[in-house]
Amino acid sequence: MAAHLSSGRVNLTALREAGRRELREFLDKCAGSKAIVWDEYLTGPFGLIAQYSLLKEHEVEKMFTLKPGRLPQADVKNIIFFVRPKLELMDIITDNVLREDRGRSPQRDFHILFVPRRSLLCEQWLKEQGVLGSFIHREQYSLDLIPFDGDLLSMESESAFKECYLESDQTSLYHAAKGLMTLQALYGTIPQIFGKGECARHVANMMIRMKREFPGSQNSIFPVFDTLLLLDRNVDLLTPLATQLTYEGLIDEIYGIQNTYVKLPPEKFAPKKQGEGGKDLPTEPKKLQLNSAEELYAEIRDKNFNAVGSVLSKKAKIISAAFEERHHAKTVGEIKQFVSQLPHMQAARSSLANHTSIAELIKDITTSEDFFDNLTVEQEFMSGIDTDKVNNYIEDCIAQKHPLIKILRLVCLQSVCNSGLKQKVLDHYKREILQTYGYEHILTLNNLEKAGLLKPQTGGRNNYPTIRKTLRLWMDDVNEQNPNDISYVYSGYAPLSVRLAQLLARPGWRSIEEVLKMLPGPHFEERQQLPTGLQKKRQHGENRVTLVFFLGGVTYAEIAALRFLSQMEDGGTEYVIATTKLINGTSWMKSLMEKLEPAPF
Repeated sequence: MAAHLSSGRVNLTALREAGRRELREFLDKCAGSKAIVWDEYLTGPFGLIAQYSLLKEHEVEKMFTLKPGRLPQADVKNIIFFVRPKLELMDIITDNVLREDRGRSPQRDFHILFVPRRSLLCEQWLKEQGVLGSFIHREQYSLDLIPFDGDLLSMESESAFKECYLESDQTSLYHAAKGLMTLQALYGTIPQIFGKGECARHVANMMIRMKREFPGSQNSIFPVFDTLLLLDRNVDLLTPLATQLTYEGLIDEIYGIQNTYVKLPPEKFAPKKQGEGGKDLPTEPKKLQLNSAEELYAEIRDKNFNAVGSVLSKKAKIISAAFEERHHAKTVGEIKQFVSQLPHMQAARSSLANHTSIAELIKDITTSEDFFDNLTVEQEFMSGIDTDKVNNYIEDCIAQKHPLIKILRLVCLQSVCNSGLKQKVLDHYKREILQTYGYEHILTLNNLEKAGLLKPQTGGRNNYPTIRKTLRLWMDDVNEQNPNDISYVYSGYAPLSVRLAQLLARPGWRSIEEVLKMLPGPHFEERQQLPTGLQKKRQHGENRVTLVFFLGGVTYAEIAALRFLSQMEDGGTEYVIATTKLINGTSWMKSLMEKLEPAPF
């Protein structure tokens, strides 16, 4: 079922198994038939750990979404709430419990499972509402790092960036440190830790403290990872703002990938039947799972979109040639062999049909004038052209009232590529945005300023050109078809975060000491002592394994760039990626926007 998790250098199935085991143990504590009431946000991440079949084996008969009012009818002995520790959810649970018919027989038992940690504040709240005593089991399920693919882990904590950089709330950093301790328990102590940024420093400190507090946690497992690199998202605010140009990145930019699933417009996927003239078109969005378990997707996901078409047409020729083989099968043996390959061939054909349809949908957008104009402005900013004055295209977009998120991404991109905007330019943009989109967005602009995304230039110095040149962030001659550098993922711009990872592996950060000082937050190195006998002796030609942990989110384009580095012949390093959340510019902006509710009178 999860073969794709074990296909990489590090077998992540062990992590998934540990999660499943903990879940089974909890379910078995609640003896008898069960109904689970889900905090809706958790259903996606849980689906990557355990399917419904596993829950069914442990007497889960019904599943409901958490909402106010009475709980639906269910003839079960146990009601289990699976929730994040948030006070607004405690109010709904209180309402559910208080409306329960106490006169019914037999009575139902309540249990609560906090994900990923129990919260004293929530339990105190339930106590004040008079319902805490109704829960027989109150436990936590530490779902910290969820395996998404053979080289990808995410905490799926949607507000981590906002909490860390705007609210100075370090809860998600504590969860990240806990997740890393779990990883070390399964895959051995990571001997070297490098980091850049305030949050990275906090996580490393917490890990060192946790190790000190639990001396028994010194395990005797041979280390799988050689290095851990902790990177703050605010060290590189530029990358998520730019439009990703890999196949997977564009699917995420346009349709949004949620927990490896994407929902697509159905009309492209309707089976074409002769003479029916388009009646009965499906109305439900087409839902597809995207991960490396699908052979074709694994091959094209990280390519620049301009290189995808040729791969698809090559594949189409190979598949039709394979189906033609049936005419040449003469003997019983040959026919038998053809039939045995049929399921695999049919799966390949349907996979090809799906990705051809997705590529057509994306092409309709990428060939539009608006997409081209937007991309041109982005690339001008990233290569350092006209970043210090009001941009005509942005002004036109505001005048035509284009979606606000698009405007904010462009203005923030300009600000980051200019180390902040001149006060006059910044005030002009703010005034235009507030007058066009409404004054309620003043709080959003304030958040963007606090996060360092949209700010006045201090000290009158623009450091970006120095950073760009030293780290080679802009490459003019990019080869999209057969790339030789990570800049292919943005057709010219090399993600700063990934460039830092690349330079750390070779020749080391000492070579870029000056630039590191220009980027926010400290940079540091820690070594963790390994028990004797566990020091690694590397075989000749064996690659190092580095875990890169993005605190505050990572984009699919950055993941593609790290995979590209892993596959380089002379790279010498393979990367596994972990993050607090998989993000794109739009979802990231949304997480920083304030929703102002109108006054109730």
